[in-house]
Amino acid sequence: MGRAAAPEEQFEALYRANARPLLGFALRRAARPEDAADVVAETMLVAWRRIEDVPDGDEARLWLYGVARHVLANSRRSIRRRDRLGERLRRDVGRLVDPDLAAGVTVSLELRQAFAALGADDRELLQLTAWEGLGAQEIATMLGLSPVAVRSRLHRARGRLRRELERHDMPREPSPGHVLRDEQPLVRKTEDDR
Repeated sequence: MGRAAAPEEQFEALYRANARPLLGFALRRAARPEDAADVVAETMLVAWRRIEDVPDGDEARLWLYGVARHVLANSRRSIRRRDRLGERLRRDVGRLVDPDLAAGVTVSLELRQAFAALGADDRELLQLTAWEGLGAQEIATMLGLSPVAVRSRLHRARGRLRRELERHDMPREPSPGHVLRDEQPLVRKTEDDR
């Protein structure tokens, strides 16, 4: 590319002469227009970094097309890797997740109605203990209270929930909830990762 000109001028001339044809090249090969724009951007970035390697004249466009082909190939490989990883994750989630049997109780209409009748502070305390598994010390730290105050408030909240549950006598529904099993990695390494 006219080696007498500064690299910025060389790049500007290269871009003006080739951006539109390069975009057309990418649009005909990419799945979406946004992907084509990314291919052009990545190709031009390579051209900027390697401006001294870009040939002169019409060969510059062919060189850019070659770079764009590599960018497209890399993008397709990345998509395939991402899809394989997503598929493995979907498979492994089945191994990591059990139905939440306790959720059959907590999601029931009876409990939801009783729970909704409680004050916001009572609901928060009960959620932090039952759903998040936090103890009085952890809740105290989180809410800026003493552990004694948390235990006392929790005791009263449970009593109010119990009284509300006694007022409701409706059949329970099955639960849609799930819980994670022991601390296991979400995705195991396979031969594809090596």
